Order: sequence, then structure tokens, then C-alpha cells
Amino acid sequence: MPAAYHPRVTFRERLLVRRLRDRDERAFRELIAAEQDRVFNLVYRMLGNRAEAEDVAQEVFVTVFKTIDQFRGESKLSTWLYRVAVNHCKNRLKYLARRHDRERADLEDAAYLPAAAGAGQAAHTARTATPERALAEAETERLVQREIAELDPEHREVVILRDLEELSYEEICVITGLPEGTVKSRLHRARLALRARLTKVLGG
Repeated sequence: MPAAYHPRVTFRERLLVRRLRDRDERAFRELIAAEQDRVFNLVYRMLGNRAEAEDVAQEVFVTVFKTIDQFRGESKLSTWLYRVAVNHCKNRLKYLARRHDRERADLEDAAYLPAAAGAGQAAHTARTATPERALAEAETERLVQREIAELDPEHREVVILRDLEELSYEEICVITGLPEGTVKSRLHRARLALRARLTKVLGG
């Protein structure tokens, strides 16, 4: 964690953490209500599959319930929660890659291979003036999500955290365990890769 990172933690958050450590069930429900949408959006963007994202999001909160005593208060609770979520996503992606490799090996002599499922459409589409514009924006969002899902995992991670979740560099350093310089250079390469992919797809 960067030595200069001093998160602004409110009294309300400190009280919530204390209640969580005391195994206050109402506090756990409050945490879920406050953070479940953000956690789901993050893991959905990381994994690109709604069913997997639902499973992983549930696992994240179970882990938080079991390990809340390990939270030392050196970051905001939400930042620590994101770190747990990102680590779960990395583990799930490794598992899915191994499973994919096994399935590919089993089907090597088959007549055909099923097409890979594309990333699901984003859950939220902004209100727009016309149905045509709404459709165009939804398609653009789907396209960007699909191309982000095709990035290398380390590039996908920083693009999602910085450009979609709009987290600070300090928070991203805490979540990823990387120095700020590494985060910035990785983000620069990720943006270049994403821009190249989108330019190729759009033919521009």
C-alpha cells in the first residue's frame, strides 16, 4: 500500500466496521444493501458473464463476513471490499481458463467447436431522447464491454477500476497491490490496446 495514502474514513464507516466485527447481522445486511450493486458491476465487467458474476458476488460477501477481522482500517472499507472482489475474479478467471483448456482437449477430434459466448450486455442504459439513440448507446456499451473482456487480464483490471469504476490511483494501488507507476504504465498500455481493438472493429 502506498505510504502516502490516507483514506478519509467517516465515523459512520468506523462504526459499521465495529458492528461487523461484532457479527451484527443487521450490519452485514446494511453492507450488502449499500455495496451489492457496485460489487456485482465490478465482477460482471471483470468476468463478462452474468451467471459467473452472480456466483462470485455472493462469494465476495461470504468472504467478507468470514474475514472482516483481517480488515485493518488502512483503507476505506469499500476499497478493501473491491480488493476481495478483484482477487475472487482473478481466481475464477484462472479456473475458467483451466476448464476451457480441458474442454478444448476433450473436443479436439470433434467435428466442430461451439462458438464462445460473448460478453453480456451491460445492465444499465442511460435514459435518452429517442429509441434509436438508446439502441445505439446500448450497442456501443455492449461493444466496449466485449472488447474490454478480450484484453489481457492485467490490462482489463486497471481499465475497469480506473475508467469504468472511476477509482483513484491510490485506491487502485491498494486493490491491486501494485505501485502507482506500474498502475499508470499498465493503464496506458491497456488504453492503447483497447483503442486499437475498437478502431479495428469499427473500421475507423
